[in-house]
Amino acid sequence: MKNDYLESSKKQFEYYKMLGEKTFAQLSDEQLLWKYDEESNSIAMIVKHLWGNMLSRWTNFLTTDGEKEWRKRDAEFDNDIADRTELMAKWNEGWTSLFNAINSLTENDLKKEIFIRNQGHTITEAINRQLAHYPYHVGQIVFIGKMLCNDKWTSLSIPKGNSTEYNADKFSKPKHKQHFTDEYINEKK
Repeated sequence: MKNDYLESSKKQFEYYKMLGEKTFAQLSDEQLLWKYDEESNSIAMIVKHLWGNMLSRWTNFLTTDGEKEWRKRDAEFDNDIADRTELMAKWNEGWTSLFNAINSLTENDLKKEIFIRNQGHTITEAINRQLAHYPYHVGQIVFIGKMLCNDKWTSLSIPKGNSTEYNADKFSKPKHKQHFTDEYINEKK
């Protein structure tokens, strides 16, 4: 049975994954490792943290605590990713774990309770928790990328100064139901 919440959540995750990837594509390998200062995170460090969180949260999602004993969260903030290849491998492994878990969920699973750090969550609460966490970090990735690219940055949304034109185009068409993520992903392909 198709569940609108699960489908909507999956589309939101896909959207933020896409934003990260469109940012990576605009950056050099060196920029992916760049840190503003010693207290800041590089894009690579943020990716490593997302990877660790995703593997921990989504591996055996319905049957084990989301904070796995094998997770080394503090090490996720070591700036030790060597290059784009390693960064992308971790990025893709994390997202694959997430999508495999969500794709396996059924309507009946939404009634179950899971635990994260020994605190009970409904499936919806657990997904919403990650829907707040991952966009927060993807926003950091995009912000760093935008700073590094400066005037060479290609906007991932409506470019500055184009809102009127964009809205005129949208309002010139008949009303229809479509998720922003579907429309946005299709427009940017």
